[in-house]
Amino acid sequence: ALSGMKERESEDTVRTVVSNLLYEHLKKKEQPNRQYKGNAVKTTKYTPWSFLIVNLWEQFHRVANIYFLGIVILNFIPVMNAFHPGVAIIPLCVILALTAIKDAWEDIRRFQTDRKLNNLPCLIYSRKTKSFEEKHWKDLHVGDFVKVLSNEVIPADILLLHTSDPNGVCHIETANLDGETNLKQRKVVPGFFNPVRNMPRHFRGAVVCEKPNSDLNHFKGYIEKDDQNKTGFGVESLLLRGSTARNTDESAGIVVYAGHETKSMLNNSGPRYKRSKLERMMNSDVILCVLLLFGLCLVGAIGHSIWLETFQSIPQYFIPDNNGQYTSSILAGFYMFFTMIILLQVLIPISLYVSIELVKMGQVFFITQDIDLYDEKQDTRIQCRSFNITEDLGQIQYVFSDKTGTLTENKMVFRRCSVRGTEFSHRTHCLLRPSFSNTETDVAPDQKLQQVLRGASLAEDESGYYLDFFLALAICNTVVVSKAPAHRRKVSVLAVLRPSNSKKQMTNDLPDVFSGEDMTNICTDQGVVTPNPGQTQKTQLGCLVHYESQSPDEAALVHAAKAYGFTLAERTPDQVAVRLPSGQMLSFQVLDILAFDAKRKRMSVLVRHPHSREIVMYTKGADSAIMDLLEQPLLEKQVKCNTQQQLDQYARDGLRTLCFAKRVFTYEYEDWSKKRQEAISAIDQREQLLMDTTVFLETKFTLLGATGIEDRLQENVPETIQALREAGIQVWVLTGDKPETAVNIAYSCKLLDHRDLLFTLNAHNKAMCNSTLNNHLEEVKRYGPPERSEEIGLVIDGRTLGLVMDEDLRSKFVELCKHCRSVLCCRVTPLQKSEVVKLVRDKLGVMTLSIGDGANDVNMIRAADVGVGISGQEGMQAVMASDFAISRFKHLSKLLLVHGHWCYNRLSNMIVYFFYKNLAYVNLLFCYQFFCGFSGTAMIDHWIMIFFNLFFTSAPPIMFGIMDKTLSAETLLCMPVLYKSGQHSEGYKRRTFWIAMLDAFYQSLVCFFIPYWTYQGSDIDIFTFGTPINTASFFTITLHLAIEIQSWTVVHWVIMLGSVLVYFIMTLVFSALCVSCNPPANPYWIMQQQMNDPVFYLVCILTVAVALLPRYIVHALRGTNAESLHLWARKVDRLAPPERQQWIREWKSLWHPSVSGQTGRPTPPLSSDPISLEPDSPFSDRRL
Repeated sequence: ALSGMKERESEDTVRTVVSNLLYEHLKKKEQPNRQYKGNAVKTTKYTPWSFLIVNLWEQFHRVANIYFLGIVILNFIPVMNAFHPGVAIIPLCVILALTAIKDAWEDIRRFQTDRKLNNLPCLIYSRKTKSFEEKHWKDLHVGDFVKVLSNEVIPADILLLHTSDPNGVCHIETANLDGETNLKQRKVVPGFFNPVRNMPRHFRGAVVCEKPNSDLNHFKGYIEKDDQNKTGFGVESLLLRGSTARNTDESAGIVVYAGHETKSMLNNSGPRYKRSKLERMMNSDVILCVLLLFGLCLVGAIGHSIWLETFQSIPQYFIPDNNGQYTSSILAGFYMFFTMIILLQVLIPISLYVSIELVKMGQVFFITQDIDLYDEKQDTRIQCRSFNITEDLGQIQYVFSDKTGTLTENKMVFRRCSVRGTEFSHRTHCLLRPSFSNTETDVAPDQKLQQVLRGASLAEDESGYYLDFFLALAICNTVVVSKAPAHRRKVSVLAVLRPSNSKKQMTNDLPDVFSGEDMTNICTDQGVVTPNPGQTQKTQLGCLVHYESQSPDEAALVHAAKAYGFTLAERTPDQVAVRLPSGQMLSFQVLDILAFDAKRKRMSVLVRHPHSREIVMYTKGADSAIMDLLEQPLLEKQVKCNTQQQLDQYARDGLRTLCFAKRVFTYEYEDWSKKRQEAISAIDQREQLLMDTTVFLETKFTLLGATGIEDRLQENVPETIQALREAGIQVWVLTGDKPETAVNIAYSCKLLDHRDLLFTLNAHNKAMCNSTLNNHLEEVKRYGPPERSEEIGLVIDGRTLGLVMDEDLRSKFVELCKHCRSVLCCRVTPLQKSEVVKLVRDKLGVMTLSIGDGANDVNMIRAADVGVGISGQEGMQAVMASDFAISRFKHLSKLLLVHGHWCYNRLSNMIVYFFYKNLAYVNLLFCYQFFCGFSGTAMIDHWIMIFFNLFFTSAPPIMFGIMDKTLSAETLLCMPVLYKSGQHSEGYKRRTFWIAMLDAFYQSLVCFFIPYWTYQGSDIDIFTFGTPINTASFFTITLHLAIEIQSWTVVHWVIMLGSVLVYFIMTLVFSALCVSCNPPANPYWIMQQQMNDPVFYLVCILTVAVALLPRYIVHALRGTNAESLHLWARKVDRLAPPERQQWIREWKSLWHPSVSGQTGRPTPPLSSDPISLEPDSPFSDRRL
């Protein structure tokens, strides 16, 4: 066995695990599983000895820190330094120290978590004691046998070989891995279950499985016994690390993956990093600042060389080198270039990146605290899983949405069914629904169908098909039957199980059609309740069952069967039991389950009938996956035709449809079973072999019937979609449903309008698809450019979508979609969903958002610029893959229109302000170079220069980026058209950047030359001259921000006034204490002397007024010629709420005549369009 293991390992394609019991006496280096990692987990990055070196190495991988380090090194070179070397190193040391403290704190927390996890207890089998001994998780290794008790967390990935359950099953809860709280059933590897024999001691053979990977849903391998026989297994026999054992006293197995090689650890890749669109634009402007810095330094270097050439002789204050030689003017200019880089280093806004991170953390905090985004029913609030793309929420142009569970509730209601071409409606179901809490479990049986079932028998006649239909509903699924734990019981059952008088009152309140014996099969979420006064509460409680389903569809079908008396009573890996309406229990032997997949679009279960002993396959799936596989006798053709018509009607009514069929086998099964076992035991091409065996068997069906399940729209979905479209966002729906169902839902949620021109793309080949695209393109051109194509919709199915994804047709398809206001993609696979998102994102260069709730939406969510997951009925896979997680689709409107608008405008304005602030201050130092021979001298003390960015002007822009509001949430929600400003990047453009730069140049010139002209000819020293310049610049930069702030709060006032107080306190203290900080010109007592001089105040006031006058005038006159919609909205926003609502209604009636009863549908104006202010206009009121 060991030699065979080595041969297989050499192929490097599989992992071979043998039991450690036989080698327990050997040293660890000699054990056969020594090459595999242990179960101890280490997520820390540092050790006490390596922390300093490793942390500094990581920090100097950041460009910003390398930049700072370069500045420090230059400052230590005597011919280049501009500051005292000790002063220059302070900013770098502060940044490195703060980051190191943060990293150390995070690593300590990781170490504590690792230690706690590694020391958790577990039961490991020992050959010496012949029993399971309690050890720690860290002591576990691949090849050990482990026992897990009920409600314990599984310590490693374990291949299940034994359980205390007599059926050889174990139930696990994987909420820690994928967020799903429903129980999943795991079974012992076939042929290894023995409730009596000691499993570890009698285990013989080697486990051969795939290499460790992160796929939680797939696992393959086989156990090779000593006799070379192979027994295959799959993920249904794997207990995953991190999941919890439930409803099973004990389970045991062999460890196949441990520690960092387990699937759960391989999925812990840490948070994903995305770069926002605004950040990408900002980085290009940082490069411009670098070029500008080099330009200023080049001017300084050339100027210094020219200045040196103006001397006829060498001045006495020039100091020669050690050899008595003087530096040449060219070489001095070269040195001065680097000196100027040190002096003007602030022009590169390195601190901007730190400020942006702080601002985004603040924005995320306020988003998560929004009470309107809190779901009281689920007790969940919005989750922000990606902190660095909050501003992208304000620039979305395309939204790609799933349908089921995203636009709809994903709480299924069994509404209609057809059995052998005969349709049975359940319309009266809605009359009973308000009495119960869970819609998927509330089924009121159809009386006509009940009568048919009473006369049906298990014989092979027409009535037998009715029994087969409900048997298929009950057993063709993966629903787990379990005892309902106390914490899982619903309150609704208590409302039904009341004393006799309460039950009688409830029955009397129901319509007559539900009274009497027809009430005997009304189904609740806990079981079939029979509100007959003659029955006791004990009898009712005796039939309580609890269903654990991964899909609401399956739960609805099982409860529908239960409502008609076909109760799924028990399910094990080998059998499934159904109680018939007569009370008889049928126990079917389960031979195999052919699981659902997106390619086949169906699932099947093979069972042996307990009466006839025939092998029967029950199948359910989409009509397109069943109808083509039916047998073709004349009778079947008629049944097929009737059923297809009923399915189409169900789809037009917006119901989710499924077909049910069966097939009875004779001799074919035995040969097929052998091939199936070979496919299960295969490692290479296992999926393809399994698919081949599955497709081979699923043919020659007999149609049983069809079902129609209602999935109601979530609340406010039509209003949300309408608001998004008014905001200029194109909404696409990508669903796996039938086109008829999807179109019906699209009309219901106002994605499509009955007045729209609806194109349908449904082609069988590429030539036909190309022709259809050309015809549609010719037709849409008559409607004008894409921005005016307001009444065109497009529906395309998955087959045609696969054709248009060809390189030859992609451009035409995208061009057609540009003219459509809504696109509906039906019958699409998860892979096609992501391909559509990537196609639109890359071809049109637009900002995209994908929203979904299930595992089939994960690829689409990850492909978009912003991914939004909905925490719904299908687990948490979509949430775990998303950037933001919400509980309802309606929350998307406020997330985008309000928080997206705020975040984008705040951050874009703050970034522009940062560029302005740095250049305005740096240009002061550059202007002084013209009066000091470009010598790199500063008229402001170096400490004050450091304090200026570190303390004086750091807090206000951060507050500005977190709390400023251009408009209130109510106005933004009432006027979605305001969102378009973010789509067009109006808050941050290259033009905006250069205007800010020019304004900074102007203000810095004013702040320098007014004090210069005031003190010209006087004998003041350099720092006395620099103090009013620095003070005027501080007030100019601070009041510049005050002009930009749109909404003043107490926090704004506190921070702005606090910055002023900090400036004067720190400068006064520094001037008082700094006796010899910067000889020979020291700033001692200079600030105190200046504040005693009235000229100082006059200079500061005059300088600030002249510097800010142009910006103030522009703000005052903005909108006087042609007022933009955004400015008008700000004026309306200042009105009292009732008056504001009245004005908004008048605006909507003006730009949306359909609101006032007219039929026209003009487009709302863009934010740059003028608003009429004529006397007869409703917007000319002088109160604005």
